[in-house]
Amino acid sequence: MPNPKSQIKPVPSEIAAVADHHDRDPKAVLEVLRDLDTQGGGLTPETITDTANALRLPAHKAFGVATFYSMLSLTPRKNVLRVCDGPVCWLKRASDTHHALEAAVKGDPDWIVERTSCLGLCDRAPAVLVSGSGEHCSDQVGPVAPQDAEKVCQGWLGVPTDYSNPRPGELRVMMANAGKIDPDSIESALDHGAYCGLKAALQKSPEGVLAEVEASGLTGRGGAGFPVGRKWRFVFQAKRTPKYILCNADESEPLIFKDRVLIDTNPHQMLEGMAIAGYACGANDGYVYIRGEYVHQAERLERAIHQAEEKGWLGDNIQGSGFSFHIHVHLGAGAYICGEETALIESLEGKRGEPRLRPPYPPSYGYMGYPSNVNNVESYAAVPPIICNGASWYKGLSSYPTAGTKMYMLIGHVNKPGLFEAPFGLTLRQVIEEFGGGMLPGSTFKFALTGGAAGSIVPPSLLDVPMDYASGQKGVGLGAGAFLICDQSVSVVAFLREELRFFAAESCGKCTPCRVGTWRSFEILSRMAEGKGQKGDVAELKALAEVMLNSSFCGLGQSVPIPMNSALSQFAEEFIAAERGEAQ
Repeated sequence: MPNPKSQIKPVPSEIAAVADHHDRDPKAVLEVLRDLDTQGGGLTPETITDTANALRLPAHKAFGVATFYSMLSLTPRKNVLRVCDGPVCWLKRASDTHHALEAAVKGDPDWIVERTSCLGLCDRAPAVLVSGSGEHCSDQVGPVAPQDAEKVCQGWLGVPTDYSNPRPGELRVMMANAGKIDPDSIESALDHGAYCGLKAALQKSPEGVLAEVEASGLTGRGGAGFPVGRKWRFVFQAKRTPKYILCNADESEPLIFKDRVLIDTNPHQMLEGMAIAGYACGANDGYVYIRGEYVHQAERLERAIHQAEEKGWLGDNIQGSGFSFHIHVHLGAGAYICGEETALIESLEGKRGEPRLRPPYPPSYGYMGYPSNVNNVESYAAVPPIICNGASWYKGLSSYPTAGTKMYMLIGHVNKPGLFEAPFGLTLRQVIEEFGGGMLPGSTFKFALTGGAAGSIVPPSLLDVPMDYASGQKGVGLGAGAFLICDQSVSVVAFLREELRFFAAESCGKCTPCRVGTWRSFEILSRMAEGKGQKGDVAELKALAEVMLNSSFCGLGQSVPIPMNSALSQFAEEFIAAERGEAQ
């Protein structure tokens, strides 16, 4: 009888080389597949099987990963123009840009144009990601008007937004050194106080650092507002080792781009915050899970980590303290669901990014089954100033009960869209008028989407509600601090359709309520927006929202009903009219 092992053909040298670069670690299957996809212009079944053999994985595991992430392709292609069709880009007429790009590359077999979900470039909408080989691999481009289409294929990048200068009324803590330092130079960062917080932390006990963070009142900046110090303490108290510090830089939700700006302006502040968390929690390794579309930001982080290790601020025996902390950057490959912390961990372990059943929670059972702390970029960036200046200073930054400052993102029909940093307690009217320069000429405020894609749709009657993590109960969710302002020209029905387009495309499909509920809602809203509404549509949308809220496996399906219910209740007359067949 032949030996089964003798039937396994040798792994091709080019695949073996990529696998060797990742130490043939089975957890690195996504990274290996991504590298091979970039090099070969797509993945073949043979490539995926050979990757599985090189990493000592069952072939079905590698195929499961290859078919899950939107940036991996199972068909050959050389250069791809990914045009965002998220709500913000839709508002900026991205469909016109898409058609113009298709016309520009027509007949050229080296180029393909396709839609993609939000690119994290909402301040540059309509946005395009150029993916391929060569000098312009993974270029972030925008804003791209139809007349710019020809230039995109030639390396034109558009006009990035400059956040060097604070807006009137800003209070900068996390953005304090934006524009003052060279983000690719640790010498520049050190000249402006980088790693002073880590230096101060190493002079305290881990318990002392933990107590300072708890006393500051710092809450997580991902949207839920869970106390950062409390989460750290759960990991600190966990008995099992090793422990891990995980940074969620997946930022894949429409309206949200603050973490990208923080990394681009001052990557060392986030890394320093992770190192402080590692010291406080008893962890020696950290991982940054960054979305696949942020290739340039990932490269910037890699440079910053290397520089910090050379200067003794990361790596072994930091500044002779006996504390060692290593940070690794893990690039995703296109999956909004990986912003959910357990899906992120699954992906980091080399699996499909599907959420886990909770409990257990990451502080007790996280990465590789060990205690893990998960915070986002903004949360870690807030930590060094707290350790440098003390909890009392941080709490004194704001007269509002919620301590500290927040990053806010403002886009849509306002005169001054972009990003700013300020304390909590702002009203939507203040955000628009004081920080956004008011509505555009000829525009009247109709509604806003607040918090993020999974936020509240807010009517004019709620413009003066102070916002924090509890204001969602009053109809104005703060979430991640994002605001999309829409004027009288925007149909709420059509806008909600675009919201559901995004959620339906990004549902991981693991549970039926989310997988079916998002698509069915999108189908109904599409008909209604086209003037083909039917009796019972509104009732069915409400029923679908209730089922998703109560039955979905994770936060994606559970949060979709937030914009649905707020729109259906705040703009009931518009939906009733659409149900009657009146085009929106």
